[in-house]
Amino acid sequence: QIQLVESGGGWVQPGGSLRLSCAASRSISGSYLMGWFRQAPGQQRELVARITNTGATGATDYSDAVKGRFTISRDNTKYAVYLQMNDLKPEDTAIYYCYLNRILAETLWGQGTQVNVSS
Repeated sequence: QIQLVESGGGWVQPGGSLRLSCAASRSISGSYLMGWFRQAPGQQRELVARITNTGATGATDYSDAVKGRFTISRDNTKYAVYLQMNDLKPEDTAIYYCYLNRILAETLWGQGTQVNVSS
């Protein structure tokens, strides 16, 4: 069973930056998609960004809330995905979950990493 290991959360002041990392515990075959969801207290989990493993850089997709501030990237050799978060705002405070989506397989989730944005 593949496990997703996340790192990089923490506390930052508004306007600051953080970089989240997520790596699979073993190799992943075929086409797949990795990305990040987040869940703030009392709210539903929402998609933040996602990226495919195909093509030179992968196809990306962002929520409107983070577009222009967050950048998702990947390293196929490490089966890893990264989320560079710039110009963070208090409303970005949430638990961020990495996920892996493959055809005909269940979606896998990381354990979550807390991001706090406050002054």
